[in-house]
Amino acid sequence: MQQKSRTKLIIESPSPALTGLDRPGKPHGPLRRFMRRFIFFFSYHLILNRRGIRTTRAAGFRLRVRPTVFHPRYFLSSEYFAEFIDGLDLTGKSVADVGTGTGILALAAARAGAASVMALDINPNAVLCALENAQANGFGDSITAVCMDLLSEIPPHPRFDVILSSPPKHAGEPRDLADRGWHAGPQFRNVAGLFNQARERLKPDGRLYVMVSSDSDLDLFGRLINEAGFSVRLAVERSLYIESMLLYELRL
Repeated sequence: MQQKSRTKLIIESPSPALTGLDRPGKPHGPLRRFMRRFIFFFSYHLILNRRGIRTTRAAGFRLRVRPTVFHPRYFLSSEYFAEFIDGLDLTGKSVADVGTGTGILALAAARAGAASVMALDINPNAVLCALENAQANGFGDSITAVCMDLLSEIPPHPRFDVILSSPPKHAGEPRDLADRGWHAGPQFRNVAGLFNQARERLKPDGRLYVMVSSDSDLDLFGRLINEAGFSVRLAVERSLYIESMLLYELRL
């Protein structure tokens, strides 16, 4: 999905409040679509669908990566997001990390001072990863990990100061559990409920940080965000060879 050798920082400063996402989605030409399919083919067969447990370092953490779990060294959106979290003051805050994967964002939130972090994922292998990595990196007391679909099993009342999510960046039916880290279903069906669920579980002054790709359906994401009643601003954009990672801050 992302290739480290082609990255560069484009913007890392607050942008004005927006009523929707700051750019419309654009159709991709044949060459871009071919490149995307080519990258996915090799990413799926060599990384996402691998067998065995791997160990890596990312964003200053030592991480175990179980089969079917999104790998934060090969797919750099997680490290970019973790670097952004390092700049937040989360002292004493209650945080949820939705789609935690290895738990890298939950770890970054705990490192930034969060009093409690709930790491959530529909993939049981990811939940186990997050628990193992929390213990291994010294944050076992502040991070809990639970297997669930988005925030669906958490009672809908104000609970979190901050919610973090880096959902799958591409539409399309996932072929298996490993592919759920890449494809979010037709029309982003598997993540469409995130914004309404987050609204019901954020404290009045809470924030939702969500990372999408320039290859995502930005028009659809903009509608979902607006329908949930959030104001939105672009916090960070990082440009890669064939796409950009867009990190948005949402407030009620």
